[in-house]
Amino acid sequence: MSTQTIERPDLDERTEQDDDTPKVFHYVKKDRIAESAVMGTHVVALCGEIFPVTKSPKPGSPVCEKCKKVYAKLKK
Repeated sequence: MSTQTIERPDLDERTEQDDDTPKVFHYVKKDRIAESAVMGTHVVALCGEIFPVTKSPKPGSPVCEKCKKVYAKLKK
């Protein structure tokens, strides 16, 4: 009897977003960010999306287009 080695291809079996990394980052009131990160409470973004803060954006991270538009109107 002989043994044969079968190589398994390296497959990343995770789904597209297995981790909690958001696809885009949203604009949120500053005073709510720390509270959400520590307490796990939900925040409301300028675009209306509700979520808990789990990650902080890095420079160059994608930003929600709806939040950008609302923020631009608020600055005027």
